[in-house]
Amino acid sequence: MPAAVIRPVAIKIDEDTRARVKRLADARQRTPHWLMREAIQQYVEREEQREALRQDTLKAWESYRANGGLHITAEEADAWLSELEQGKDVEPPECHA
Repeated sequence: MPAAVIRPVAIKIDEDTRARVKRLADARQRTPHWLMREAIQQYVEREEQREALRQDTLKAWESYRANGGLHITAEEADAWLSELEQGKDVEPPECHA
């Protein structure tokens, strides 16, 4: 796999934020550049996960609507899961509208 091309990107931050980043970087014995790059990577990963969850939720909602709103209640699910936890081989409850 070829190495990723890394290109510089400039961001504009206020002086207070810049000083805070510098203090934190010094405390962590890292450069401000490393700290900002790490922060951006963590933010992007977290937001990608949130977006994937949002997309899964939208798909589930569309499936729910397409199936006429079939569902089981939380109480039904809890009772079924409780029996499974006890080692019983039970079928899931019937879905209803």
